[in-house]
Amino acid sequence: MSKHALIIIDIQNDYFPGGKWTLDGADRAADNAARILAATRAKGDLVVHVRHEFESADAPFFTPGSEGAQIHPKVAALASEPVVLKHKVNSFLNTELKALLDEHKVEAVTVIGSMSHMCIDGFTRAAADFGYTVTVIHDACASRDLEFNGVAVPAAQVHAAYMASLAFAYAQVITTEDYLSGNHRDAAN
Repeated sequence: MSKHALIIIDIQNDYFPGGKWTLDGADRAADNAARILAATRAKGDLVVHVRHEFESADAPFFTPGSEGAQIHPKVAALASEPVVLKHKVNSFLNTELKALLDEHKVEAVTVIGSMSHMCIDGFTRAAADFGYTVTVIHDACASRDLEFNGVAVPAAQVHAAYMASLAFAYAQVITTEDYLSGNHRDAAN
């Protein structure tokens, strides 16, 4: 049995054109995510979908029960694949994710999804702290423009800064092509 799991975080409708919180490159990232998902299913590894809903209807996006909070069709979960509902940035916080991974004796995780600077970052750091070997597929993740203290930061720079930080100490950060071609370390298989 494989000790690897693919974790798909927050690839949800509100992040796509027409949604309440559109991300730069959401479609491109989801297309890469769909390729990774298909390869993972073919390999027989565990796939875990993580879906974010805020706890209040006043939320700017991912409002409870909304179409925007649903998983995007490009990476829809199969009935046999667990979907973890979270209410915070960190996918482990107050969810069954850690217990699910432990139940399957997972040692290594690959993460894809959104947003690079929030939930991908939060998951990756927490997973590494729990001792998992972490791989982030950076071109299967998406972000958005940010602003801090009057400085506009384009989405590409936001994404690059977070991926550089994760690659420095928390994860192997690679492309979809490298992942699918096997051009990466995979310690748990």
